[in-house]
Amino acid sequence: MTTLLLVRHGLTELTGPVLAGWTPGVSLNDRGRAQARAVGERLASVPLAAVVSSPLDRCLQTAEAVVSAPGRDGPHEIHRDERFGEVRYGDWTGRPLEELAAEPLWKVVQTHPSAVTFPGPEGEAMAAAQHRAVAAVRDWNARIAAEAGPNAAYLVCSHGDIIKAIVADALGLHLDQFQRIHVEPASLTVIRYTELRPFVIRLNDTGGGVDGLLPPPDAAPEGDAPVGGGA
Repeated sequence: MTTLLLVRHGLTELTGPVLAGWTPGVSLNDRGRAQARAVGERLASVPLAAVVSSPLDRCLQTAEAVVSAPGRDGPHEIHRDERFGEVRYGDWTGRPLEELAAEPLWKVVQTHPSAVTFPGPEGEAMAAAQHRAVAAVRDWNARIAAEAGPNAAYLVCSHGDIIKAIVADALGLHLDQFQRIHVEPASLTVIRYTELRPFVIRLNDTGGGVDGLLPPPDAAPEGDAPVGGGA
């Protein structure tokens, strides 16, 4: 019953107007740093077996705010995993979204993303990006359960499209439906993986308490859903 906390990085100067992708040196702006500190402080009381991050600066800076938050009692190491890195948008990288919206491929990205491979030699298929991210989740779930027990939790700092792709997999949605999911900067999404199925505990959470994120220590791992919705 491993619990995954997914945090999207905080705002940068490119977030919104430009498709940053793997553009090097994109750092959090002042508002993004404040968002990262806030999410770190919110989660300081949540015990984490590991903190994992995309290797891109904006995610590493957000993850650093989590591990260094006042009151956090470890871990203080950040594991980098390239599989949680941003989609490789190829020739679209660094271009304004307003300009990209006029491209014929834009409609495919919106309505049939499973068919999209971004242009250029560095372009990645959306399906391949989802596959690597979900494979990374499976690997980390097994690692955390083996090292810290079946009810342990860990945090991954990643990017909007990657988090949406992971959530779509957890919900059993086809990748073509993942654009229905919204993930804001510095938001928290929580997925609990059990033997039977994943449970999406939180989605695009930008405030509020963190009680109830983790299962009780003696929780059974079978993964039955509460009939009637639960108490």
